[in-house]
Amino acid sequence: MRSTAGSRLARLAALALAVSALLVAGPPAPTRAADPLVLRVGTSQDLEALNPFNAYQYIGYEIFFLNYDLLVGFGNDLKPIPGFAESWSQSPDGKTWTFKIRPGMKWSDGTPATAEDAAWTFQMIIDAIKDGNSVGYGYLDPDVKNAAMVSATAADPETLVIELARPNDRPLTTTIPILPKHIWGDKTLDQINEFANDAPVVGTGPYQVVEWKTGQYARLARNPNYWGNRGAADEVIFQFFPDSADTMVQAFKAGELDYIRNPSALQFNELKKEPGTATISATSNGWTQLGFNTYQEEIPGGGASTTALRDPAFRDALGYAIDKQALVDKVLQGYGIVGTTQVPPWERRFHTDPADPRTFDIELAKQKLDAAGYVLDGSGNRLDKDGKPINLRLYFPNSSDDYPKLAAFVTDWFSQLGIPVKSQSFDSGALTDILLPPEAGDQYKADYDMFIWGWGGSPDPNALLEIFTTGAIGSTSDSQFSDPDYDAAFVTQNEAPTTADRKGYIDELQRIFYDKAPYHIFYYDNELHAYHTDTFANWQTQPTEDGTPFFVNGSLNYTLLTDAKATPSPTPVVTEAPSASAGGSAAPTAAPTQAPSPSPAPGGQPGDSTGTFLLIGGVAVLIVLVTVGILAWRTRGRRGGPGSGEEE
Repeated sequence: MRSTAGSRLARLAALALAVSALLVAGPPAPTRAADPLVLRVGTSQDLEALNPFNAYQYIGYEIFFLNYDLLVGFGNDLKPIPGFAESWSQSPDGKTWTFKIRPGMKWSDGTPATAEDAAWTFQMIIDAIKDGNSVGYGYLDPDVKNAAMVSATAADPETLVIELARPNDRPLTTTIPILPKHIWGDKTLDQINEFANDAPVVGTGPYQVVEWKTGQYARLARNPNYWGNRGAADEVIFQFFPDSADTMVQAFKAGELDYIRNPSALQFNELKKEPGTATISATSNGWTQLGFNTYQEEIPGGGASTTALRDPAFRDALGYAIDKQALVDKVLQGYGIVGTTQVPPWERRFHTDPADPRTFDIELAKQKLDAAGYVLDGSGNRLDKDGKPINLRLYFPNSSDDYPKLAAFVTDWFSQLGIPVKSQSFDSGALTDILLPPEAGDQYKADYDMFIWGWGGSPDPNALLEIFTTGAIGSTSDSQFSDPDYDAAFVTQNEAPTTADRKGYIDELQRIFYDKAPYHIFYYDNELHAYHTDTFANWQTQPTEDGTPFFVNGSLNYTLLTDAKATPSPTPVVTEAPSASAGGSAAPTAAPTQAPSPSPAPGGQPGDSTGTFLLIGGVAVLIVLVTVGILAWRTRGRRGGPGSGEEE
């Protein structure tokens, strides 16, 4: 058995499969208000874990952003703002960052929160990387690795010092949740990877999970010890609709939900007509793609069905048989743009379109296949270079109504090339297992040909660039792509000191990706969100222009909501900290004070399809562990992409 993140996570999967339901008693849960004002959020994703290192979808990130503080938060202009640290400075040589932790801060269970907690969190990840291991699924490790962190120490309870191997400002943009050492610190790495982190969760974030029922909902209560602004909601309930976005939309129309993420384009158009409803179509930092199994070696009992998928020329030819504009028009109803490279246009600093983009031309696709040695037999079947008919399997998760539509188009177009395609839907966990190669554990076979899914990124493009490196095979890679020139360019751009220095290498990464075609990115689909305006007010977006209120980077916008029915008061304002330059410092102002007191919540609680929850009070809460063998998908990027209902 390889000593990899995958093998450790396989043990976690076995543990999850052995437990269907568990009654637990943990630290005291935050006290519930007698008549709470509840914010109800709907998503087509299902929460995968309460352990933030085992979260890989947008919903997992959204919840751990609420449970925990980041060392430095993200403002709605994506600049640094106070988080676990209230100020920071960089040494003249650029290799030492000093963070001042706010005095008197407490965890939700009342234990003091200090620099020691932050130092333990970062050093634990640094040590794992140094030993060639990953923490959990490995999605968060790149934040530490790419920042070249060497050590994290607490000089005193209010001072965290992070040493770097090279000067950079990446410590200001990590998505690492600062964890309570008194809960996690006595565990080995394997135990951390397998830690369920049962509710009630202990954190310093504005809301804490106090109840979770997989496939149905997670309930978060206000953290009474939160240091920052008090948002209007006493509770936040995330309701999961993993099999039916339509049910989610109907619940929203019925007033059972305040906010929903990524209805279909047709549903979104309908919601535009709903009274008291705001709709947002925002440019996303993600995409939806057709991916290929490019694994270069034979896998006994698994692997791709044809060696043709290893050939960039074969994959390139297939790209000419995909009408991306038709997909934008017919599947997205225009809510997106044609896809090209792995760096979305959202990344305005770095996105570069290919010099010679593929056009939709079935005849040209045929000619390219013939020229590459993939000819037709007498029956019109396309043959690989071993003389075997090419019959491709196409898989996709059941988290989006768009995926089967995309599969139908691909099946039709590829059939015109003499390549039959058989498509099949899986739940996200099962598909994740199917896509994993032996590097993730000897039990995995990468037994697939093609897949439709998506990714969502973070403010820095590394999250989406890194999944195509050789080192990502067995963890975040789903195409198993490996190219030495790509690997070298990734390392060079990551070590470059400035954005300008990185730009040329990131251009090269995009060129290699497009030419070698481990993916054909269908489109950069917009984020489609909708919310009611009668219960909550002061909705803010990230980015401020062309952004969304929720499912972004951090929890800021939850804390800025006000009660729409309360007496108007001044809008909360957050003072954002500028990035600290070498030798300088940034001392952000503390977060704003308390917002208006919440008013009584509307009657009813969402839960099942009728909108009724069984809420379990007191210290003991029901935790149903997710019974899946989900392993690797996320660095800082989130699995599923913007329109998948899944990062998607």
